[in-house]
Amino acid sequence: MELFSLKGKTAIVVGGSKGLGYGMAGGLASAGADVVISSRKQADLDRAAAQLSEQTGGSVTGIAADVSVKAGVDALVSAVAGRYGHIDVLINGAGLNIRKNILECSEEDWDAVQDVQIKSVFLMCQAVAKHMVEKGIHGRLINIASLASTLGLPNMVSYCSAKGAVVQLTKALANELAPYGINANAIGPGYYETEMTKPIFEDPERRAELYSRIPQKCFGKPEDLAGTAVFLASDASKYITGQVIYVDGGFLSC
Repeated sequence: MELFSLKGKTAIVVGGSKGLGYGMAGGLASAGADVVISSRKQADLDRAAAQLSEQTGGSVTGIAADVSVKAGVDALVSAVAGRYGHIDVLINGAGLNIRKNILECSEEDWDAVQDVQIKSVFLMCQAVAKHMVEKGIHGRLINIASLASTLGLPNMVSYCSAKGAVVQLTKALANELAPYGINANAIGPGYYETEMTKPIFEDPERRAELYSRIPQKCFGKPEDLAGTAVFLASDASKYITGQVIYVDGGFLSC
């Protein structure tokens, strides 16, 4: 049995056009899955899909959607199911952070982050889980947690709240969906150099501080999440559900 093979599987990677989602999408494609990446901009998706297909030799396509609203989620899931007939893996990797403290965070700031970081995760998991149950698919739901799921980081009040909720949602999904053979887990990235974390890495003092706290003495790259994504998407993890795997170079061990 090929424990880590994803041949014959269809995977959706939300937020797959760049950053962490891009790295995970590449891992799934390399393992043999038909991968659909999604974000709001079709041009970004087309560019990323072409690059990933060339790099991995796999099947990667892009479908634009606004997953912060139910209509966008339903349209995406319907399009993927209609094209491939089945959805076996979902990775919720959409990202947004507005760095403000509690005294400055507006209602609009709070809602914008919550809509992307937790509401979209709930909506996508719900829609894909319904599809899996209807089709009798023993699927995999993979949510993206964060160090902020467990740490109260400054100037990130809405983000920390949402990422904490992602972990609890994942545990609830694991319990509710286990009778259908559907696993729900989360990946908690550490500090990775992406567009969303650019403000941190452009501050020399903050960069040096974070670096000093990572036992492996390096920051993460998006492709460092590929192995964990493949593991959780494959039969190798069939008896694992409701868990968070932190891929952080040892940051939380300090």
